Amino acid sequence: MFYLGKICIIQLEYTDAKESLLQAARKALGFRVQCNKWAVIVQLLLGEIPERIVFMQKGMKKALRPYFELTNAVRVGDLELFRNVADKFASTFNSDRTHNLIVRLRHNVIRTGLRNISISYSRISLKDVAEKLRLNSENPVADAESIVAKAIRDGAIDATIDHANGIAFCLNMHNEAVRALRFPPNNQKKEKESAEKRKERQQKEQELAKHIAAEDDDYF
Repeated sequence: MFYLGKICIIQLEYTDAKESLLQAARKALGFRVQCNKWAVIVQLLLGEIPERIVFMQKGMKKALRPYFELTNAVRVGDLELFRNVADKFASTFNSDRTHNLIVRLRHNVIRTGLRNISISYSRISLKDVAEKLRLNSENPVADAESIVAKAIRDGAIDATIDHANGIAFCLNMHNEAVRALRFPPNNQKKEKESAEKRKERQQKEQELAKHIAAEDDDYF
C-alpha cells in the first residue's frame, strides 16, 4: 500500500495516494501492535516480566491492555486472577491467535505462586497451599502435592514434603539462616565462655612457669 501510494502521487492521483498511504499507516501500527502482543507472551513464557513502558507506548495502550492485565496476573502468581483475565479477554486472545499460548502460562502462574509461598512460610500444609494457589480441581490437595513435588524436582523452590506429619510442605533455608544470624545458638555462647576460661588458665600457667623459673635461678 505504501509503494502504491507513491505511484499514485507520481501519477497525480492524490486521492488514491492518500487512501493507500493511510491504509499503509494503519497496517503498520497494527503490525507493531501484533508484534508487541506476541513479544509479551514470549517473555512471560520465558519467565520474564515485560517492562511497564511496553504497554504505555503511543497508540498501543488500549490494544495492549488485555496483555497488561495478563502480565500482572502472572507477576503476582494469582491463578484465579489469571483465569478471570483469560475469560474476560477470551475473544481478544482468540482473534489474536494467542489463546493456546496463554493456556501454557498457567504453569508459570502456579510456579510464581509457589515461590511466593516458600518465601512467606517455613512450614505449610498442602491443603493451605492448594487454597493459596486457588486450585479448583476435584482433588486440590493431591494436585498441590504433585505441583510442589515437580517444583522441588525442577529446582524452582527449596522445600521438602513431609508425609508423616499430615503431608506438610516446609523448609525455607533463607529464613533459617537469617534466624540463626539474629539469635546465635547456645553452644556458640558456651564456646565463647570456654575460650575465655582457657585464656585465663593459660595466663595462670605462664605466671606459674615464670615463678618456677625464678626459683630455679635463685637455687643455682
